[in-house]
Amino acid sequence: MAATAMRMGKRKRIVLIAHDNRKLDLLAWARYNKGTLSRHELYATGTTGSILSRELGLEIALFRSGPLGGDQQVGAKICEGEMDFVIFFWDPLEPQPHDVDVKALLRIAVVYNIPIACNRSTADFLISSPLMGEEYQRQLVDFEKKLRPALAATVGATET
Repeated sequence: MAATAMRMGKRKRIVLIAHDNRKLDLLAWARYNKGTLSRHELYATGTTGSILSRELGLEIALFRSGPLGGDQQVGAKICEGEMDFVIFFWDPLEPQPHDVDVKALLRIAVVYNIPIACNRSTADFLISSPLMGEEYQRQLVDFEKKLRPALAATVGATET
């Protein structure tokens, strides 16, 4: 499959998301990493972003709350090339009313080769990477090219 590259600047566009049972964990992580986070452009889903902004004094652009479409808004911004990085402290043991949206967001992050941390250890490794302060060429796989033959066969089969 052919790949193309998408440039990430030195100043990353980072989305911060946390399920209810993980909001305090994300707050503690963000407080510890406030200096690094302050050098980047921050976004968050509604409640999480409000808490982080109030507690840390950082400017954070807000999407809607996750269950009200925030996860879908983040996914759309990833597709449009407007997000570089996701920190998503999710709760895998608690059923979520918007679980389908969560899975879709995780899938989109993988399809668009977005670094995504779903727990504190991964977030620690990602944010401490030397690549955080450098430009980076994120390689994108042309999944559409891979799908074209299957789509053509499906369309051809329905036309007969």
